[in-house]
This record gives sequence, structure tokens and C-alpha cells, in this order.
Amino acid sequence: MINSDDLRFFGVIAGHSSLAATARFLNVTPPTITQRLQILEKKLQLKLVDRHARNITLTDEGQLLAERAKLILTEIDDLHESIYSQRNEVAGRLKILAPLGFGSRYIASLVTQFQQQHKSLSVELELSDNPSRVGDHSWDIMIYIGELRASSLRLSVLAPNKRFLCASPCYIEKYGEVNKPADLRHHHCIALRENAEDVTMWKFTSSNTDKHESIRIIPKLASNDGRVVKQWALEGQGIIVRSEWDVAAELKSGALVLLLNDYELPAANIVALLGTEQRARAGRTTKFLKILKENIGAQPWY
Repeated sequence: MINSDDLRFFGVIAGHSSLAATARFLNVTPPTITQRLQILEKKLQLKLVDRHARNITLTDEGQLLAERAKLILTEIDDLHESIYSQRNEVAGRLKILAPLGFGSRYIASLVTQFQQQHKSLSVELELSDNPSRVGDHSWDIMIYIGELRASSLRLSVLAPNKRFLCASPCYIEKYGEVNKPADLRHHHCIALRENAEDVTMWKFTSSNTDKHESIRIIPKLASNDGRVVKQWALEGQGIIVRSEWDVAAELKSGALVLLLNDYELPAANIVALLGTEQRARAGRTTKFLKILKENIGAQPWY
């Protein structure tokens, strides 16, 4: 007979494109995943997954199991929530998705504090700068920064977040000032590839005239890791566009300087996206959202 651990395990498989990706997510070896899947299939006497060269697909039975497992696990979590709420305790499983850099710096510590306050609660935190590539794990809360496309999820703003054009003083000394957006075509620009945005189109609005101007840059350097991009800028390799939460300390110390002070870039508020109405109302979700608003709303980067 299968149990809830089996259902959670198969739910992870269903949310990834391959068994190797599942192994990386669970931080185990691929043979471990294969062996456990074989045990599960033997329990059910059913084939759940078709294996291909580089990916997997669910069989009809596997698809049914994945769909029903999601419903069953949600019911189990909600049952735990209801039982423990009778004693004013928070329980069940809280699933959070957050950006890699921001999540590791500001969210991970809040997660551990929250879990320590509620011993009957388990928390799953996944960090990714490409949420569209992350499998469907029925997240309770997704923390998002950047251009938000149309979404049916409920949105709660945690903190305002401007974007700044900046470079190191040594870069400016070597390559000269930037006086207008068009000058960027002749400078070394660095792109951060995240959230499937058009990261080479930099959009500016004049603070004096409200005139909009867009510049298509040709990056000298590009990375999907914000820490790498900022380090390149600190080393004088080029000009970056970064969120204030990430560069506030460097701007204050003078390690980076603001460019084009008479222009503004589109803001990228830090928001929490909540899942389905039922899960969004769960006590564990609303309580953690309150902690997020209190801590992130205080803009700890300042």
C-alpha cells in the first residue's frame, strides 16, 4: 500500500522533466530516484513513467496518480491545519518559491524563524530565477520581482523596489560619463537574464519631461546570476541595471555610482503571489505573509 511519502515523491517526479532533474531537486543520486520509482511501481503493479533518452513522460496511470496525489496531499495538509488550529497552532506544509539571490539573502532566514516558532509545520523553499521553468508544485506563496505578466494568482505587495543604472567609479573614469540613454550604445553593458524578460531592452523615462526612451543594448557580458553581474560591475567591467535591494549598500559606500540621475527605469515591486483561494486562506500562509510584509516591508537592505 502506498503512503503520503510515496505521493509526495511522485509529485516531485511529475513536476520535473527527467529523473536526473528530480535527483538534483531532492539532492540525491539518479539511481536512488530510479530505485524508489521502481519500488513504487512494484507496489502498484503499474508502470507510471515512460523513460526516454533525456526526459520522461507520465503514463496515463502516472498522470492520474499525479493529479489525485496533489488533491490528496492538499487535503492532508488542510486536515493538519484544521486539527492544529483548534489549539491555535500552525501545522501542515508551507511551499514557497522565491528568486535565487533575494531568497537566499532575505527569505531563507525568515523561513527558519517561522518554522522554529511552529514546530508542527514543515516548509519547502525553492529558489529559482526562472519560475516559468519550475514544475507545478502548488506553491502557497511565490515571491516575485520584475515584470509581472498576466496572472490569475492573488498579488500582495511586500515592498517598493526601484531599478538603478549604475557602474563602478573606475569604469566611469576609464570610459567616461553617460549623459543620455543613447550613450549606452557606446558603453560596455552587462545583462542579467532572468524571468524570461527582454533584458537587452533598457527603458527610461525622463524625470523632467516624462518622455520615454528605449535603448537596445548589446551586452559585453551576460549571466543568469545577479551576484555575478554585480561583481562584474564592481570590478569595473561595465554598466548594469539592478534592483535597489541588491545595490543599496554598494551605492551608499560608493563602490557603485548612479548613472543618468535625470531618468528612471521601470520599478519592479517585490510582491507575493498567492495560490488558490483555499490554500491562500490557510493559517500557515496568512501568518507567513504577515511576517513577509513586516520584514520585507521594512526594506532591510537599507
